[in-house]
Amino acid sequence: MADLQVKKIPKLPIPGRRNIMITSALPYVNNVPHLGNIIGCVLSADVFARYCRLRGYNTIYMCGTDEYGTATETKAMEEGCTPKEICDKYHAIHRDVYNWFDISFDEFGRTSSPQQTEVCQAIFKMLNENNWLSENTMQQLYCKTCKRFLADRLVEGTCPRPTCNYDSARGDQCEKCGNLLNPTELQDPKCKVCRNTPEIRDTDHLFLELPLLKDKLEEYINHMSVAGSWSQNAIQATNAWLKEGLRSRCITRDLKWGVPVPHEKYRDKVFYVWFDAPIGYVSITSCYTSDWEKWWKNPENVELYQFMGKDNVPFHTVMFPSTLLGTGENWTLMKTISVTEYLNYEAGKFSKSKGIGVFGNDAKDTKIPSEVWRYYLLTNRPEVSDTLFTWKDLQAKLNSELLANLGNFINRVLSFIAKPSGLGYGSIIPDAANAESHSLTKALAEKVGKHVEQYVEAMEKVKLKQGLKTAMCISSEGNCYLQDSQFWKLYKEDSASCAIVMGTSVGLVFLLASLLEPFIPSFSVEVVKQLNLSSELPLSLSDENGYINGARRPWEIIPPGHKIGSPRPLFKELKDEEVEFFREKFAGSQADRKVKADAKKMAGQLEKTKLSDAKKQKASTSAAQGISGGAGKKMAGQLKKTKLSDAKKQKASTSAAQGISGGAAETEITISRLDIRVGLITKVWRHPDAGSLYVEEIEVGEATPRTVVSGLVKFIPLEEMQNRKVCVLCNLEPETISTTTSHAMVLAAFNEDHSKVELVDPPSSAAVGERVTFPGFEGVPGAVLNLKVWEALQVDLKTDAELVARYKDVPLTTSAGVCKVLSIPSGIIG
Repeated sequence: MADLQVKKIPKLPIPGRRNIMITSALPYVNNVPHLGNIIGCVLSADVFARYCRLRGYNTIYMCGTDEYGTATETKAMEEGCTPKEICDKYHAIHRDVYNWFDISFDEFGRTSSPQQTEVCQAIFKMLNENNWLSENTMQQLYCKTCKRFLADRLVEGTCPRPTCNYDSARGDQCEKCGNLLNPTELQDPKCKVCRNTPEIRDTDHLFLELPLLKDKLEEYINHMSVAGSWSQNAIQATNAWLKEGLRSRCITRDLKWGVPVPHEKYRDKVFYVWFDAPIGYVSITSCYTSDWEKWWKNPENVELYQFMGKDNVPFHTVMFPSTLLGTGENWTLMKTISVTEYLNYEAGKFSKSKGIGVFGNDAKDTKIPSEVWRYYLLTNRPEVSDTLFTWKDLQAKLNSELLANLGNFINRVLSFIAKPSGLGYGSIIPDAANAESHSLTKALAEKVGKHVEQYVEAMEKVKLKQGLKTAMCISSEGNCYLQDSQFWKLYKEDSASCAIVMGTSVGLVFLLASLLEPFIPSFSVEVVKQLNLSSELPLSLSDENGYINGARRPWEIIPPGHKIGSPRPLFKELKDEEVEFFREKFAGSQADRKVKADAKKMAGQLEKTKLSDAKKQKASTSAAQGISGGAGKKMAGQLKKTKLSDAKKQKASTSAAQGISGGAAETEITISRLDIRVGLITKVWRHPDAGSLYVEEIEVGEATPRTVVSGLVKFIPLEEMQNRKVCVLCNLEPETISTTTSHAMVLAAFNEDHSKVELVDPPSSAAVGERVTFPGFEGVPGAVLNLKVWEALQVDLKTDAELVARYKDVPLTTSAGVCKVLSIPSGIIG
């Protein structure tokens, strides 16, 4: 497997050569990339970069993690750390994933580097000097509790669309209906950090005046979209922005985590992530070489190719080129843009935020080789419309295309050549003399030559899926050629013809390794190893060495007399039971999978504990029985003391457990004794005799609502208690609090100094009255618990770093998912 990034002497543009600079949309750093992210940018760009290198073009591929902005700040809050720590953590995860996928960056950097600040601020100053910027006042939500303006993603509220009314819409977009929003449009907006209602305030910001740059931009788009053969979806997305009319775009934000704005009036603001992120391509190149301007300010000698998903298009075809044009400098602007639609997962969509689909680390954990994943994603690349990932389709393409077609052809050829003399060629390539006069071989060579021409044409136009399909056609032609020649008969009946067939076929094996290297590089490495050609004949598709033209004479590619290495199967069958296992394993969200894994782990631990206890008891008995005389009496006495001690412990446990009505007792207190249910607050008011208390009526799946008293007034506003689903402990003894009897308890989490309290939230789709369970702990809850039982269990109820409510290591679980809090990690639940 290739290293993600091998430090070599930086490449610079070479006069007279074709110099190609490739970028892929910088993956956002706040999560693990899923397969849709990978095919949408880095994998597609990697294929083209590898192809360009094989063609002999002077090529660099620049990428890195996009690290600034609201999403990073939000993720840091969720995980209870700094934005820098989040970026360090996920940058390393991204590197590992791309390394496993054999992505061949020349530089994989970060936008939080000092170089990013330097380049970004320099571009801003030129825009400002050239009068392409303006100042304007806009209205924004301000949280008085947090004492700051709230970025879009730090606000939640009800979607204003009459047909939607989703009550958890974000400030930038409603996930339910998909509409883009402004935070000030939300109904009943809440700060995601403190849950208080923000107010609208005026704030000053800087804007890029796109309308003033319209003529320069349209001249660039009209010329380059044709010259660079932009993909149709890129042209459509760009024209949609132009047709709607260019507007001034705000390029600053009221955040702390970002590139500081070098302007006295705006020194407390940072640049908007979509202003600074594309500049990351430039700054990452400056990390690669101090002579970065020879790439980025050299449009006469450098071609820029950019790869991304369709949601990123306008920022690369409108915003970024406008930014560079506005500086007045001679920038290398994008020549070609290659855009993918969406890759969907089984019955739904991939989603980073919801954790749905197969993620980069998941692919590695399956033990299915990276070349299989690369091949599948690239044959399924959503170039003109959305495509669908399914496990059955992955199985079919592996078994029928990679194994039965490609792997079968190569293994048949090399295995036959490797057979000892009398059965094969003793691993020595035979002399294919007079091959051009062999009609079957000549016909094959013509077909292969045309396929290679079509392959190059497709790849030059960045039609990667077509290029891969064409290369695989050559493998199919090879299989037909072997079958039609009946080489196993020729070996005995016409040795000269058999030598031609084998010499031609082994040439096709090497040609396939070359054509497929951009797509499945580890496969090509293995083929070259089996051919024993690692240093003698490097893979190449260059016109200069004649390999492309040589495709019409494949029998000449590997010289006769060369000794091959040891053949072995290149691919392994994916079986039905494995497919079912993976489909089940990766069903639902990552949170759902974690619940299943936790439950399985807990069940295993309990089983081990039972077995261990049984073994100990058996060993103790055997040991005591095997000791004679006084020693035996002594051991028996010790065992008796141990039993008495255990009896005392059991009695203490039983005493605590006797909160069950009727005096029934258990040998130990387990969490299954708690009757926690999903409840819905239908009515809430302040206690008339105690200003710090709420009185709630809560539906818990019974004939009538329960009355509950909660000391939450100073922590949670009354309006946030209304019509809210909560976790309710239903089998505590009723308790009279300030003249009102409370018949249950609402679960809440609080931080160490009790300055912050939040309700434990069940999933919004959880059914009212459903019991909250603890996977691995089975049992029927008691009718009534006394306070001692609750106190014994409550000490192990806490929230974790991911805000999931847990008993020890087990999440509070419903059929709709796990229960969580909003923002208190390591909180105590009570």
